[in-house]
Amino acid sequence: MYNDNPTIAGLDNKVVDESKQGQVFGAEFAVKKPGDKHFYIESYGCQMNFSDSEIVASILGEAGYGPTRDMEAADLILINTCSIREKAEDTVRKRLRVFDKVKQRKPGTMVGVLGCMAERLKAKFLDEEKLVDIVVGPDAYRDLPGLVAGAEEGEKGVNVFLSREETYADISPVRLQSNGVTAFISIMRGCDNMCSFCVVPYTRGRERSRSAFSIVAEATDLFDKGFREVTLLGQNVDSYKWTNPETEDTVNFAELLAMTAAVDPDLRIRFSTSHPKDITDDVLYAMRDHENVCKYIHLPVQSGNSRILDLMNRTYDREWYKAKIDRIYEIMPDCAISSDIITGFCTETEEEHQDTVSMVDYAQYSMSYMFFYSERPGTPAARKLEDDVPLEVKKRRLTEIIELQTSIARKLNAEQVGKTFKVLIEGDSKKSDQEWKGRTTQNRMVIFPKLEGQNPGDYVTVNIHDSTSATLFGTQVEPQK
Repeated sequence: MYNDNPTIAGLDNKVVDESKQGQVFGAEFAVKKPGDKHFYIESYGCQMNFSDSEIVASILGEAGYGPTRDMEAADLILINTCSIREKAEDTVRKRLRVFDKVKQRKPGTMVGVLGCMAERLKAKFLDEEKLVDIVVGPDAYRDLPGLVAGAEEGEKGVNVFLSREETYADISPVRLQSNGVTAFISIMRGCDNMCSFCVVPYTRGRERSRSAFSIVAEATDLFDKGFREVTLLGQNVDSYKWTNPETEDTVNFAELLAMTAAVDPDLRIRFSTSHPKDITDDVLYAMRDHENVCKYIHLPVQSGNSRILDLMNRTYDREWYKAKIDRIYEIMPDCAISSDIITGFCTETEEEHQDTVSMVDYAQYSMSYMFFYSERPGTPAARKLEDDVPLEVKKRRLTEIIELQTSIARKLNAEQVGKTFKVLIEGDSKKSDQEWKGRTTQNRMVIFPKLEGQNPGDYVTVNIHDSTSATLFGTQVEPQK
């Protein structure tokens, strides 16, 4: 079951990759020796959570814990949680009951909850349901070894304090079960946007940015180790802003993109996620002017209706967002744009839903993460707005959006047939070890037959001959000169 999943490899702030939910840390682990201590960790939610699990692995490694994919062999079982949707919380509760059975079979095993659910549900998990020994928030992972030691002595291991300074900039994440080609670099933490539906500002705290030098150093180290693509992660990367304490010079996100792109022309740079209000022309020009900065932007719209956007506190309206889409395509005609969409937000009418439908058609997203509205406790929307759209209406509207997005993705992919792309080989395709999988600069997945002497991390040129709504299929050709 979960033990058979690969570990973290591969999203975004609010972006949730369903294929990665519940992934388990794994690697070519050493056989457990008598006296060794091991941890087992499952991760849920956005890519920031998966990135955090790599940081946790590094911290525990320094404390003498090795990773294991065998839950029964673990001395410490951890679950890195997400509060962005009710489904994620339900899943975590079910997993905690599974872990509790392991504890019953193996007394002395510690169970801990990490991440975004920690603050809101600490009392319930620790005192009421007594399912866990340790509760640790996103800014307190450095305290994890001490909290574990205290819990072993019968203390309550709790730290959910949100920091204004913590960025974990000095910690080198453990890239467990990595494909050795793509990796993630957290460039900032927290969020200041206060969207009315979102729990992130309350679970991850205020925005703070890492040193630009530490980010470039991490990218350089990854390239030297053979990685060929990094994704710069943040809840809102476009608001990245770091001031050098020695010179008082400030680095913004456009400048950071240029700095990381300069590490090596063969290191691809991606980023996630962008807030429409903060992505500037300077960022778009940096993408255009650096071949190795990928031509792909995740630009969540959430709704296509101005009144609903105002209720969501998104700080832009329909026409402003459309103008931003126009500007992206004007500067980079070949750029692919994806989105997040919520259907059935509080008081949304049928006509307002149709505004979202028309926005999807206008923007021509290459893909979208689409959900119906799920009220999250503690958010402004939960406190001030009535969740009054019936569930069946939410689901029907979501289905309409999904069907439209699928048709657009199918059409956009069909338009790539006959074109030639530079593709970074990521590894074997899921269906055949005789085929490679890789991505174009626009983040489109490509499947193509292998040739002799190639390895993951190589760049190849592929001509596309077929497509589906999710995948391109091609054949390798000689690179164009």
